[in-house]
Amino acid sequence: MLLTTDDLSAFATKGMVVKRNFVPAHLIDRATTLVTDWYRTGLDQRRLAEFTQRTFAPHLGDHRDLLALFTQSGVAGLAGELIGDVAPVTTTQIQIRVPERDLRQAQPNKGMHVDGVACPHLDPAELRTFSLLVGIVLSDISDAAGGALRYVVGGHLRMAEWFRTQWSLGITAQVPPHIDAEQGSPLLGKPGDVLLMHHLVPHAVGRNLTATPRIMAYFRVSHVNHARHRLDALRDPWLDFPPLTARVR
Repeated sequence: MLLTTDDLSAFATKGMVVKRNFVPAHLIDRATTLVTDWYRTGLDQRRLAEFTQRTFAPHLGDHRDLLALFTQSGVAGLAGELIGDVAPVTTTQIQIRVPERDLRQAQPNKGMHVDGVACPHLDPAELRTFSLLVGIVLSDISDAAGGALRYVVGGHLRMAEWFRTQWSLGITAQVPPHIDAEQGSPLLGKPGDVLLMHHLVPHAVGRNLTATPRIMAYFRVSHVNHARHRLDALRDPWLDFPPLTARVR
Protein backbone atom coordinates (compact mmCIF):
# COMPACT_ATOMS: atom_id res chain seq x y z
CA MET A 1 0.00 0.00 0.00
CA LEU A 2 1.27 3.44 -0.97
CA LEU A 3 -1.32 5.29 1.10
CA THR A 4 -1.20 5.06 4.89
CA THR A 5 -4.18 4.84 7.22
CA ASP A 6 -3.62 8.52 8.04
CA ASP A 7 -3.65 9.35 4.31
CA LEU A 8 -6.97 7.59 3.84
CA SER A 9 -8.47 9.31 6.90
CA ALA A 10 -7.29 12.70 5.64
CA PHE A 11 -8.78 12.08 2.20
CA ALA A 12 -12.10 10.99 3.71
CA THR A 13 -12.45 14.04 5.97
CA LYS A 14 -10.52 16.78 4.15
CA GLY A 15 -11.06 15.59 0.60
CA MET A 16 -7.36 15.71 -0.21
CA VAL A 17 -3.96 14.39 0.74
CA VAL A 18 -0.45 15.43 -0.33
CA LYS A 19 2.38 12.95 -0.80
CA ARG A 20 5.61 14.87 -0.45
CA ASN A 21 8.65 14.25 -2.69
CA PHE A 22 6.87 11.32 -4.30
CA VAL A 23 7.68 11.62 -8.02
CA PRO A 24 11.32 10.71 -8.87
CA ALA A 25 13.54 13.65 -9.78
CA HIS A 26 14.41 12.39 -13.27
CA LEU A 27 10.73 12.36 -14.26
CA ILE A 28 10.22 15.84 -12.82
CA ASP A 29 13.28 17.16 -14.65
CA ARG A 30 12.14 15.85 -18.05
CA ALA A 31 8.65 17.24 -17.67
CA THR A 32 9.80 20.57 -16.30
CA THR A 33 12.28 21.03 -19.15
CA LEU A 34 9.52 20.48 -21.71
CA VAL A 35 7.17 22.97 -20.13
CA THR A 36 9.72 25.67 -19.30
CA ASP A 37 11.21 25.52 -22.80
CA TRP A 38 7.73 26.13 -24.23
CA TYR A 39 7.07 28.87 -21.68
CA ARG A 40 10.23 30.76 -22.67
CA THR A 41 9.78 30.49 -26.42
CA GLY A 42 6.17 29.59 -27.22
CA LEU A 43 3.87 31.41 -24.80
CA ASP A 44 1.58 33.70 -26.78
CA GLN A 45 0.08 36.08 -24.23
CA ARG A 46 -2.78 36.85 -26.61
CA ARG A 47 -4.01 33.32 -25.83
CA LEU A 48 -3.59 33.68 -22.06
CA ALA A 49 -7.30 33.45 -21.25
CA GLU A 50 -7.67 30.35 -23.43
CA PHE A 51 -4.66 28.65 -21.83
CA THR A 52 -5.89 29.52 -18.34
CA GLN A 53 -9.35 28.08 -18.97
CA ARG A 54 -8.11 24.89 -20.60
CA THR A 55 -4.38 24.07 -20.62
CA PHE A 56 -1.05 25.67 -21.36
CA ALA A 57 1.17 24.06 -24.02
CA PRO A 58 -1.80 22.12 -25.43
CA HIS A 59 0.34 20.30 -27.99
CA LEU A 60 2.26 18.67 -25.12
CA GLY A 61 -0.83 17.19 -23.48
CA ASP A 62 -0.12 13.63 -24.64
CA HIS A 63 3.69 13.85 -24.54
CA ARG A 64 5.22 10.73 -23.03
CA ASP A 65 7.43 12.69 -20.63
CA LEU A 66 4.39 14.40 -19.14
CA LEU A 67 2.24 11.29 -19.02
CA ALA A 68 5.14 9.53 -17.30
CA LEU A 69 4.51 11.72 -14.25
CA PHE A 70 1.35 9.66 -13.76
CA THR A 71 2.10 6.30 -15.36
CA GLN A 72 5.73 5.69 -14.38
CA SER A 73 6.00 7.37 -10.98
CA GLY A 74 3.73 5.31 -8.76
CA VAL A 75 1.05 8.02 -8.90
CA ALA A 76 -1.28 5.73 -10.87
CA GLY A 77 -1.02 3.33 -7.95
CA LEU A 78 -2.05 6.06 -5.51
CA ALA A 79 -5.12 6.80 -7.61
CA GLY A 80 -5.96 3.11 -7.82
CA GLU A 81 -5.90 2.75 -4.04
CA LEU A 82 -8.58 5.44 -3.79
CA ILE A 83 -10.72 4.66 -6.83
CA GLY A 84 -10.18 0.99 -7.59
CA ASP A 85 -10.79 0.55 -11.32
CA VAL A 86 -9.25 3.58 -13.01
CA ALA A 87 -10.13 4.59 -16.57
CA PRO A 88 -7.11 5.14 -18.85
CA VAL A 89 -5.40 8.51 -18.40
CA THR A 90 -4.25 9.88 -21.74
CA THR A 91 -3.91 13.64 -21.27
CA THR A 92 -1.98 16.03 -19.06
CA GLN A 93 -3.28 19.49 -18.22
CA ILE A 94 -0.58 22.10 -17.64
CA GLN A 95 -1.50 25.10 -15.54
CA ILE A 96 0.81 28.08 -15.12
CA ARG A 97 0.27 31.22 -13.11
CA VAL A 98 2.41 33.81 -14.81
CA PRO A 99 4.13 36.45 -12.65
CA GLU A 100 2.16 39.66 -12.96
CA ARG A 101 5.29 41.66 -13.63
CA ASP A 102 5.77 39.65 -16.86
CA LEU A 103 2.24 40.18 -18.15
CA ARG A 104 1.09 42.56 -20.84
CA GLN A 105 -2.53 41.80 -19.87
CA ALA A 106 -4.10 40.43 -16.72
CA GLN A 107 -4.29 36.67 -16.38
CA PRO A 108 -7.86 35.64 -15.48
CA ASN A 109 -8.35 34.56 -11.90
CA LYS A 110 -10.19 31.34 -11.20
CA GLY A 111 -12.80 31.79 -8.50
CA MET A 112 -14.08 28.97 -6.34
CA HIS A 113 -15.34 26.19 -8.58
CA VAL A 114 -15.70 22.46 -9.10
CA ASP A 115 -14.13 21.31 -12.36
CA GLY A 116 -16.46 20.43 -15.19
CA VAL A 117 -19.59 21.98 -13.65
CA ALA A 118 -20.91 25.25 -15.12
CA CYS A 119 -17.48 26.19 -16.48
CA PRO A 120 -17.47 29.58 -18.28
CA HIS A 121 -16.44 27.94 -21.57
CA LEU A 122 -19.10 25.18 -21.40
CA ASP A 123 -22.84 25.07 -21.88
CA PRO A 124 -24.39 25.11 -18.36
CA ALA A 125 -26.12 21.80 -19.12
CA GLU A 126 -22.83 20.10 -20.06
CA LEU A 127 -20.91 18.14 -17.46
CA ARG A 128 -17.22 17.25 -17.80
CA THR A 129 -16.75 15.80 -14.37
CA PHE A 130 -14.35 13.11 -13.18
CA SER A 131 -13.45 11.41 -9.89
CA LEU A 132 -10.04 12.56 -8.69
CA LEU A 133 -7.81 15.53 -9.46
CA VAL A 134 -4.14 14.60 -9.33
CA GLY A 135 -1.74 17.52 -9.29
CA ILE A 136 2.03 17.24 -9.54
CA VAL A 137 4.13 20.21 -8.49
CA LEU A 138 6.72 21.22 -11.12
CA SER A 139 7.95 24.48 -9.57
CA ASP A 140 8.71 25.69 -6.08
CA ILE A 141 5.52 26.98 -4.44
CA SER A 142 6.68 28.32 -1.10
CA ASP A 143 4.69 31.57 -1.18
CA ALA A 144 0.89 31.58 -1.14
CA ALA A 145 1.03 34.82 -3.16
CA GLY A 146 2.68 32.95 -6.01
CA GLY A 147 -0.55 31.80 -7.64
CA ALA A 148 -1.01 28.82 -5.34
CA LEU A 149 -4.05 26.59 -5.71
CA ARG A 150 -6.46 27.27 -2.85
CA TYR A 151 -8.85 24.54 -1.73
CA VAL A 152 -11.70 24.33 0.79
CA VAL A 153 -10.86 21.69 3.37
CA GLY A 154 -13.75 19.24 3.66
CA GLY A 155 -15.55 21.01 0.84
CA HIS A 156 -16.35 17.77 -0.97
CA LEU A 157 -18.93 16.87 1.66
CA ARG A 158 -20.48 20.34 1.64
CA MET A 159 -20.64 20.40 -2.14
CA ALA A 160 -22.29 16.97 -2.29
CA GLU A 161 -24.98 18.24 0.07
CA TRP A 162 -25.54 21.29 -2.15
CA PHE A 163 -25.75 19.15 -5.28
CA ARG A 164 -28.26 16.86 -3.54
CA THR A 165 -30.53 19.51 -2.09
CA GLN A 166 -30.24 22.82 -3.97
CA TRP A 167 -28.60 22.37 -7.36
CA SER A 168 -29.97 21.16 -10.68
CA LEU A 169 -28.43 20.75 -14.12
CA GLY A 170 -28.28 24.07 -15.95
CA ILE A 171 -27.65 26.28 -12.90
CA THR A 172 -24.77 28.58 -13.76
CA ALA A 173 -23.39 29.00 -10.22
CA GLN A 174 -20.35 26.80 -9.75
CA VAL A 175 -20.54 26.78 -5.94
CA PRO A 176 -23.00 28.10 -3.32
CA PRO A 177 -22.42 31.67 -2.03
CA HIS A 178 -21.05 30.64 1.37
CA ILE A 179 -18.29 28.62 -0.31
CA ASP A 180 -17.66 31.24 -2.99
CA ALA A 181 -16.81 33.69 -0.19
CA GLU A 182 -14.06 31.48 1.27
CA GLN A 183 -10.37 32.11 0.63
CA GLY A 184 -9.33 28.47 0.82
CA SER A 185 -6.07 26.94 2.04
CA PRO A 186 -3.03 27.36 -0.23
CA LEU A 187 -1.25 24.34 -1.65
CA LEU A 188 2.44 24.92 -0.98
CA GLY A 189 5.07 22.45 -2.09
CA LYS A 190 8.21 21.46 -3.92
CA PRO A 191 8.73 19.78 -7.29
CA GLY A 192 7.77 16.13 -6.97
CA ASP A 193 4.99 16.64 -4.45
CA VAL A 194 1.64 15.07 -5.41
CA LEU A 195 -1.83 16.36 -4.62
CA LEU A 196 -4.69 13.87 -4.57
CA MET A 197 -7.93 15.84 -4.36
CA HIS A 198 -11.52 14.69 -4.54
CA HIS A 199 -13.25 16.11 -7.59
CA LEU A 200 -15.89 17.79 -5.41
CA VAL A 201 -13.42 19.86 -3.39
CA PRO A 202 -13.98 23.48 -4.48
CA HIS A 203 -10.81 25.36 -5.33
CA ALA A 204 -9.58 28.65 -6.71
CA VAL A 205 -6.38 30.14 -8.12
CA GLY A 206 -5.33 33.76 -7.78
CA ARG A 207 -2.64 36.20 -8.75
CA ASN A 208 1.06 35.43 -8.90
CA LEU A 209 2.83 38.32 -7.19
CA THR A 210 6.21 36.60 -7.12
CA ALA A 211 8.95 36.56 -9.78
CA THR A 212 8.60 32.86 -10.59
CA PRO A 213 5.98 31.06 -12.74
CA ARG A 214 3.90 28.56 -10.80
CA ILE A 215 3.72 25.35 -12.80
CA MET A 216 1.51 22.35 -12.09
CA ALA A 217 0.76 19.22 -14.10
CA TYR A 218 -2.76 17.90 -13.56
CA PHE A 219 -4.41 14.60 -14.38
CA ARG A 220 -8.17 14.18 -14.31
CA VAL A 221 -8.74 10.63 -13.17
CA SER A 222 -12.04 8.77 -13.37
CA HIS A 223 -13.48 5.53 -12.11
CA VAL A 224 -14.27 3.34 -15.11
CA ASN A 225 -18.01 3.77 -14.51
CA HIS A 226 -17.96 7.52 -13.87
CA ALA A 227 -19.39 8.58 -17.24
CA ARG A 228 -22.47 6.43 -16.62
CA HIS A 229 -23.37 8.13 -13.34
CA ARG A 230 -21.99 11.69 -13.45
CA LEU A 231 -25.03 13.23 -11.78
CA ASP A 232 -25.15 10.60 -9.05
CA ALA A 233 -21.43 11.11 -8.34
CA LEU A 234 -22.06 14.81 -7.69
CA ARG A 235 -24.59 13.91 -5.00
CA ASP A 236 -22.81 10.90 -3.51
CA PRO A 237 -19.15 11.77 -2.88
CA TRP A 238 -18.10 8.14 -2.45
CA LEU A 239 -19.77 6.55 -5.45
CA ASP A 240 -16.48 6.57 -7.39
CA PHE A 241 -14.38 5.41 -4.43
CA PRO A 242 -15.31 1.78 -3.66
CA PRO A 243 -12.11 1.09 -1.65
CA LEU A 244 -13.17 3.81 0.83
CA THR A 245 -16.80 2.76 1.19
CA ALA A 246 -16.35 0.87 4.46
CA ARG A 247 -14.40 3.76 5.95
CA VAL A 248 -16.83 6.57 5.15
CA ARG A 249 -20.29 5.01 5.41
